Amino acid sequence: MWADEAALDAAARRLDEWESSLADRAARARDLSARAQTLTGTARSADGLVEVTVDSSGLLADLRLDERVRQHSAAHTARQILAVSRDARADLLRRLAEATTAALGADDPAGQAIVESHQRRLGPDPGTSDAARVGASRSTPTT
Repeated sequence: MWADEAALDAAARRLDEWESSLADRAARARDLSARAQTLTGTARSADGLVEVTVDSSGLLADLRLDERVRQHSAAHTARQILAVSRDARADLLRRLAEATTAALGADDPAGQAIVESHQRRLGPDPGTSDAARVGASRSTPTT
């Protein structure tokens, strides 16, 4: 089937390079997955009254309220919490995009798909409440 030994050696080298490339990409993907699970996003309101940290899923991990929130209405504070929560998810998305680009490269189709998936899940969607977003992000049904 092969015309000569040189062609067979060249084909074997190409297969070895392909296998090595796949192993390298798999290792980088595993590293990215582990890194992504540890990422958080944090944001603070301009006046410093509200600080929100979200975990790698975009869910609330920490909420800090300055004592000065007592000088504002509950509705005002609630609006700030929601706005800062969106900003924290945007920070998380930025960090995830940076980690993906660092691990897989900016032009990698898999990396672009990962970032797009995170954007759909974490990006601003004015029509979706945080409660609906939380329900959609859970992988196991609640009873």
